[in-house]
Amino acid sequence: MTTLIRRAAGDRSRRPVWQEPPTRLGQGLKAVALTVLVAGVLFPLWVILVTSLSSRETIARAGGLVVVPRGVDTSAYETIFAGGAVTRALWISTLVTVIGTAIALTVTVLAAYGLSRPGTLGHRWLLAYFLIPFLVYPPLVPRYLVVTGLGLKDTIWALVLPPAISVFNLVVVRGFFQGIPSELLDSARIDGASDFRTLARIVLPLSRAVIAVVGLFYAVGYWNVWFDALLFIDRNDMYPIQRVLQSYLLAGQAPHTSGASSGVTMPPTEAIKMAVVVLTVAPIVAVYPFIQRHFVKGVLIGAVKG
Repeated sequence: MTTLIRRAAGDRSRRPVWQEPPTRLGQGLKAVALTVLVAGVLFPLWVILVTSLSSRETIARAGGLVVVPRGVDTSAYETIFAGGAVTRALWISTLVTVIGTAIALTVTVLAAYGLSRPGTLGHRWLLAYFLIPFLVYPPLVPRYLVVTGLGLKDTIWALVLPPAISVFNLVVVRGFFQGIPSELLDSARIDGASDFRTLARIVLPLSRAVIAVVGLFYAVGYWNVWFDALLFIDRNDMYPIQRVLQSYLLAGQAPHTSGASSGVTMPPTEAIKMAVVVLTVAPIVAVYPFIQRHFVKGVLIGAVKG
């Protein structure tokens, strides 16, 4: 017994440094580092929110961006909503995000399930085909010609269909499906369940974490679509919110308001810019807490087979 205790003590003494329990100094340094990191993330968001709700006098006194609030002024939000461009852009972005995420998740789940089954016809060749964009990204000119040739320009489908599947998300979901015990799938097949029934009744209920994470990835990508809108959308009434945000940041004020010409005092430029930024970021910030608990589990389990 004494020999075993000594061996155990010797094994603990030979453990790497990162496996040792943290000291009080180490815990204190971690707390300080996390506090600085959180402050570095929250401070810009705070400045954006406070500036968007500040009056012209407060912004002039601060010399630009406001850190300490001095009252609440919602004139910037009233101005950008009165023009109609932001409301329409929010509707377009919401429509693109909902439809695009639904299509992308459906295609990704079906493709990942088929590629995760070893008996699928040509699944190795199809997997290699899907992995090609990891090495060779599609050129811009052929992509533009395909979208315009299909008549998708100036429609929401130009923003929905080109990024409808992500190879990274496909690999993550496929890895998760491969980790599901084959005995469950074999038992369903013995009971006479089809592949679609097996996917709907067994695989998907076990894959809520990875589906939630992949859905978040797709939703954020569709919500933040800007470059595709710059390429394929020329009509102002079809601009998503990111495209309108660019117009606000470049023009400095709402492009479709006529307050200056009608004699109405316009809100300060900084307040208008920050208000549009808040409206752009707020939906994703509101959705993320509901997905966050699945984030680590879904990515780690889906990224490691078994």
